[in-house]
Amino acid sequence: MQKTGIRILVFILPFLFIGTGKIQAQATMDALGTYTSYSMFGVGELLRPGTTLNRGMGGIGTGLRDNRYINYLNPASASSVDSLAFMFDFGLMQNNYINTDGTLTTAYNAFNMHHIILSFPVWRRSAMQLGIVPYSNVGYRFIEDESRDEILANIGAYRYYYYGQGSINQAFVSFSATFFRHLAVGAQGMFFFGNIEKHAQAISLSAPELYGTLKTGYDIVIGSFGAQFGLQAFGNFSPSTTFTVGATFQPRASLRGDVTRFAKVEKGAFIDTVYSQTSQGSQMSIPMEWSVGFSIRKRDKWVLGADYTQSDWRKSIFASTPGINFEPALSRTVKAGLEFTPDRYSIRYYMRRWTYRLGAYYDKSYMMLNGNQVTAMGVTFGFSVPVYRWYNSIAVSVDAGQRGSIENNLIRERYIMLILNFNLHDIWFIKHRYN
Repeated sequence: MQKTGIRILVFILPFLFIGTGKIQAQATMDALGTYTSYSMFGVGELLRPGTTLNRGMGGIGTGLRDNRYINYLNPASASSVDSLAFMFDFGLMQNNYINTDGTLTTAYNAFNMHHIILSFPVWRRSAMQLGIVPYSNVGYRFIEDESRDEILANIGAYRYYYYGQGSINQAFVSFSATFFRHLAVGAQGMFFFGNIEKHAQAISLSAPELYGTLKTGYDIVIGSFGAQFGLQAFGNFSPSTTFTVGATFQPRASLRGDVTRFAKVEKGAFIDTVYSQTSQGSQMSIPMEWSVGFSIRKRDKWVLGADYTQSDWRKSIFASTPGINFEPALSRTVKAGLEFTPDRYSIRYYMRRWTYRLGAYYDKSYMMLNGNQVTAMGVTFGFSVPVYRWYNSIAVSVDAGQRGSIENNLIRERYIMLILNFNLHDIWFIKHRYN
């Protein structure tokens, strides 16, 4: 297959009609959670986890403990909160994508709710977290016009529409407890839910009343359980400098669900169903994943940390994509970040009480296309603005990066992701005294 042909095939749906054509972005599109050609494979585009605390620092969290913010990336970190603290974290996300293969370019913006998380103490040195966070998104829209002479001569002009949408979300409950003052362990139960739709349409432009519209595709409804376990050890270098090392492990979990495959022909009000079959088992799974990380903290001043995450997608099963050699790969991610607060207790200068973050990451994704593993790299930055009292804050993080490349015979995708975060903090069970 020629290089140009491979680049074009990355844009279109698995229900690929053999032929060549001119592909362009669809003029009218529904609201999508993402817009990337890479979301047509497997579970779609994996969303980098974390709140603005994590995302502003490159995505780190395995070795991070912070009593001011919720960190759900390691369930062991839940016990870092104050013993009477109730915390609520809510986030919104804006995605901006520009995709190109060097000749064709598409662009799209998507806006969604990102997460809702609660954290509260259970008993002395223990706490719980629960929430809903995104796991993956599917979103693409493409058009191909028929160009084969034999088709044009016999049945006339045809236009093919390829589109996919949907998402998988994760609801979780985690518990963490601290032992011996320097060791925290945690466990997290997860429920993956959502649906993914991948469809194709063939529409006759010359004689629609004669040939009608052919529609094919499949819908997947996901509902499956998973788990994650975490560990953190922490101590002091000095009275004002602390360290934390952490690790997580997530066993492989099948994505259970119902899959409906269909093909039908529509001619006006008449619908002829060629086939419609529903089966159990999505042929996809959440892979075994583990991570390690560390952080060093100067109290009330700065935090420096790094993470490494590895996911084994090779044992996951995906439906094949005609015309594209896709196979799951071993995914690896390296992340590093820095947080800095000039003067947390400044009275005169409000901006010196802000917390600033900076980070970077390099990711080798689970997608292997025609022998090339898709990679991504990016830089992140953000800040938290304190509001009123306690640890209430409004935070922003920005993730700017690139995935794929033209040189590697892939689609080059440049993106900017913005997360707006609201962190609310309160103290429970205080008895007020009045004189």
